[in-house]
Amino acid sequence: MKVEFAPRSVPLQRRLQTAAVVQWVFSFLGLAQCCIVAFIALLFTRFWLLSALYAVWWVLDRETPGRGGRRSRVLRGCAVWRHMRDYFPVTLVKTAELDPRQNYLLGFHPHGVLAAGAFLNFCTEATGFSSLFPGITPHLMMLSLWFRVPFLRDYLMSGGLVPSDKESASHVLQRPEGGNLLAIIVGGAQEALDARPGSYTLLLRHRKGFVRLAIQHGTPLVPAFSFGENDLFDQVRNPKGSWLRWIQHQLQQVMGISLPLFHARGIFQYRFGVIPYRRPICTVVGKPIPVQKKHKPSEQEVNEVHEKYLNELSKLFEEHKAKYNVPKDSHLEFI
Repeated sequence: MKVEFAPRSVPLQRRLQTAAVVQWVFSFLGLAQCCIVAFIALLFTRFWLLSALYAVWWVLDRETPGRGGRRSRVLRGCAVWRHMRDYFPVTLVKTAELDPRQNYLLGFHPHGVLAAGAFLNFCTEATGFSSLFPGITPHLMMLSLWFRVPFLRDYLMSGGLVPSDKESASHVLQRPEGGNLLAIIVGGAQEALDARPGSYTLLLRHRKGFVRLAIQHGTPLVPAFSFGENDLFDQVRNPKGSWLRWIQHQLQQVMGISLPLFHARGIFQYRFGVIPYRRPICTVVGKPIPVQKKHKPSEQEVNEVHEKYLNELSKLFEEHKAKYNVPKDSHLEFI
């Protein structure tokens, strides 16, 4: 006898999608504190041995994040990420093939408030990265600070995240077997302070470290633009020169992370909250830009490749913006 199961209702699907996003938002905001508290609290209970053993493991394993991490196919393919993908939804678009015999350095733009597109596309299989780019292993760079948090470091590595320092980047890019893609959110935390709907301002004009790194390793540069990334949240007005922007800048200098005052919808109502709006994100990956290897490139050589990268990124944006409802008169602005 054949048993048929009724499909899930639309309300149930939406509840699952919203629950996945809620989990992601609050894990991002509070998981680090919870991990620290749990690690310390266990020391004062009969389970103190768990924290003690983990501390030993932490010391022995301290170099792993900077050596490409330790990913988990199970966690990358978890169903919760597919629900999160469908909430917005998020899609990944390929415009050119990537040769699995080479390594690549991908510049991701813009940062947005919480980099939802970067996380789903490169740290999970929700958008089908491995199917679109067979033979390519993605890595996403994240502030090194988060890899110093017990338990959290292992969770981050499971998705393919690596610390955002030169040594970690070099380890991925110089792997002789090829087939590695290192994604860098070039604008970083500072760019998040300008993330608001309708904004196409990128903190990129004077950021050339990733270009120099690509030249030193002879790694092709790949531009990627995530349409809709800035549309997920509204942000409290913080123009340059304002007291709020000054405070945010000072906090960033001290902690290394920016603190944008963002808001969107709530869990059970749509007027106010910290849950992102249901707005589509489409990350378009451009074609590789060949780079000639040179151990010590001059400023002129770096500037030439950087200018070429800006032109290719602008071209990618202009070619695809009409598909994603970007006004004709809107263009990328590099600051």
